[in-house]
Amino acid sequence: MSASKVAEELSRRHPLQRLESPSRGISAVLHAIGLVSYALSFKYLVDHPNIINESYGWHMQYLTIIGLSLATATFASGLLADLTLSTRLFSLKNGLAVTAAPLEVLISILYWGLRIIDPALVMPTWAPPLETSADLGFHFAPAFLLTLDLLLLSPPWPSSTLASAKTLVISTAFAFAYWFWVELCYTHNGFYPYPLFTALSTPWRVALFAFSGVLMTASAFGLRATYGWVNGVEMRKAKAT
Repeated sequence: MSASKVAEELSRRHPLQRLESPSRGISAVLHAIGLVSYALSFKYLVDHPNIINESYGWHMQYLTIIGLSLATATFASGLLADLTLSTRLFSLKNGLAVTAAPLEVLISILYWGLRIIDPALVMPTWAPPLETSADLGFHFAPAFLLTLDLLLLSPPWPSSTLASAKTLVISTAFAFAYWFWVELCYTHNGFYPYPLFTALSTPWRVALFAFSGVLMTASAFGLRATYGWVNGVEMRKAKAT
C-alpha cells in the first residue's frame, strides 16, 4: 500500500478503532439495520395511536422517543458518512453519539429497572401492553446498537479532565431541560407522560432528574471504560524534558 493510501486510511480510521468506518461494508450495514429498527419503532407509534398522539408534545414527551430521535440522527449521519466516505459526517456521527449512547443506556437502565419494581411506574393503566418486539425496539435496541457502533466503529471518546467535566455538564443540562419540557407539556395536557412523575412531589421529581443526570454521566464513563477494555487505550507520549 502506498504512503498516500496509508495516510488516507489513518485519517479515516483511528488506530484503536476496531473496524473500518466510514465504509460501505460492515459500518453501512450496522447503520442501515439501526435505521430500519428505529423507523419501525416510529411506525409503531403511528399504527397504535392513543391520547398521546393528540396531546401537546406528541410522543416527544417521552424520554424514550427523544432518545430514539437522537439515535436516528446519529445513525443517519453515520450511514451518509458510509455512503459518501465523508470524514465530516463521520465526525458528526461521533459527536452525536457522545450524547446519544449514554442517553440510551440511561433509558434502558431506568425503564427495565422501574419495570422490574412495578410496571405501573412507566406504563399508564390506560395504555395497552407493548408488543415484545416493540418493547425491545424502544428500550433495548437503540442502546445495544449505539454501543456496538462505539465499540467497533468509532474512535475513542476524549478522556481529559475537561472532557469529563463537559460530559457532566451536558448530562445534567439535558436532564433538567427534559424536566422543563415535561412541565411545559403538563401545563397544556394536565397529565405527565410517566406515572412515576405523577406519584412524586416536585422536590422528588427534581431529585429524580438530578439523579438521572448523574446516571447518564456514569453511563458515559462506563462506555468509555468499556471501549478501553475492548480496544485498548491511547498511550500519551511523555513530554521531552
